[in-house]
Amino acid sequence: MKVLVVNCGSSSIKYQLLEMETEEVLAQGLLERIGLDDGLLTHEHGDREEEIARVIPNHDEGMKLIVEVLSSGEDPPVQDASEIDAVGHRVVHGGEDFVESALVTDEVIRVIEKNADLAPLHNPPNLTGIRAAQKLLPGVPNVAVFDTSFHQTIPEHAYTYALPHELYTRHRVRRYGFHGTSHRYVALQAAKLLGKPPEDVNLITVHLGNGCSMTAVKRGKSVETSMGLTPLEGLVMGTRSGDIDPAIIFFLADKEEFDLPAIDGMLNRASGLLGISGVSSDMREVIAAAESGSRRARLALDIFAYRVKKYIGAYAAVLGETDAIVFTGGIGENCALIRRSACGDLETLGIELDRKRNESPGEGDADISTENSRVRILVIPTNEELMIARDTVTVVRAAK
Repeated sequence: MKVLVVNCGSSSIKYQLLEMETEEVLAQGLLERIGLDDGLLTHEHGDREEEIARVIPNHDEGMKLIVEVLSSGEDPPVQDASEIDAVGHRVVHGGEDFVESALVTDEVIRVIEKNADLAPLHNPPNLTGIRAAQKLLPGVPNVAVFDTSFHQTIPEHAYTYALPHELYTRHRVRRYGFHGTSHRYVALQAAKLLGKPPEDVNLITVHLGNGCSMTAVKRGKSVETSMGLTPLEGLVMGTRSGDIDPAIIFFLADKEEFDLPAIDGMLNRASGLLGISGVSSDMREVIAAAESGSRRARLALDIFAYRVKKYIGAYAAVLGETDAIVFTGGIGENCALIRRSACGDLETLGIELDRKRNESPGEGDADISTENSRVRILVIPTNEELMIARDTVTVVRAAK
């Protein structure tokens, strides 16, 4: 069974084609700058990479180009579009309506549209990708895989904000959480590494990239997560502030004469590592600046790691007993400095990092804790595309 995984943004389409019998990636790529004069498709197949520069006016034409490159050239992964058996789509927000991935129907599309006010920058382009795939590949099943669905097991006392309850009943204001596909994938991988069934493990999963979130996984289910109604809450991120005193908004509106759009832009696009360091939102550049003597860059690193450590302590309390901490995402997988800082001085919680293993964890899944550590510390590369593809196969087969 060949599955095309699609992650559709407002002006981009990221994709992978997988053969699910072996879970091999047959081809992958990124189409950027849809609707602009300098559209660019970067396509990888085997050890070959090609770039196609072309004006792509819309997502329909973008999907058409992607299917063309998948079925053309030297030894293509498919000879014809009819060999694509199913399409799996990343959809950011499923609200309270989806606790698992779903076969795309008219009703599913209607509900995704209903939840667009909760993710106005993401759900509409996600839907655009679904409609483009339906048009281009008629009769091929499409499956929606939601970032939020893994967190629908969070209990009411954890997802409810201490606001007038009418705001929840009228506008669905509550904690939803994101990065659910990544947290679910690494939780399943961690259970495998620990030699336990998923329903028997308690984990703290730490997804650190440009966007950052943490999840407390109890007996295989999400019971708490750091992101909230939106991805702004929680950890320090590349350009997002994470947790702040909400009264700061009103203070700045008075002192700086900021309007709400300006404050929203500041919190989402000018804060985090970028705002503190004044250097960059890229962790590698912030580390380089700190090593060159920038005090602000050093402060950004300290705040970033401290926030992770604080959530580890909180989630250890939520879980009661923790089997492992799992680092993933671009920073979580590759930054020994942040892992060392976040896990330092936590021996009272049974968390002991092996510094040598941490510095050189190797390729793939790794255990970087000491032999005596009661809580294992794992580094597991995330694979959201594979998780989406697996869900797609499961849903399509169940429907048949």
